[in-house]
Amino acid sequence: MGGEKDSRAPGPRARRRGQGELEAQVLSVLGTAHEPATAAWVQEQLGGGLAYTTVITILTRLHEKKAVRRTSTGRPILWEPVADESGLAALRMRQLLDKQENRGAVLSSFVSALSLDDEHLLRSLLNETSDAPTDEAES
Repeated sequence: MGGEKDSRAPGPRARRRGQGELEAQVLSVLGTAHEPATAAWVQEQLGGGLAYTTVITILTRLHEKKAVRRTSTGRPILWEPVADESGLAALRMRQLLDKQENRGAVLSSFVSALSLDDEHLLRSLLNETSDAPTDEAES
């Protein structure tokens, strides 16, 4: 009784990773590649028994979000990162903001919830961005 293993007990693969976590892991793996990589290579690097179809689904979603580039000269399709994990998070934030009717209210709520350090960082980044020349100004 004490030494028997319950076959219904969750094994190491029982924990499901969320879509965002998988996307971040795939981007991280692609970031380590020295050249565009195949989905099979990404699957191998991720380990953990992910199905090939799951890797393809995640890569396709990242492509739709413009976080990875897909190139194909026949088979296999090759994938390479366009954005890193922080770029993907920024893209998600922008997509959420774009869906809101009252952008000002959303941004106001976001800023009011920031820590003082994050608020200072955001102000600094906004100042850097506003000081940078734009393409229109150079034309």
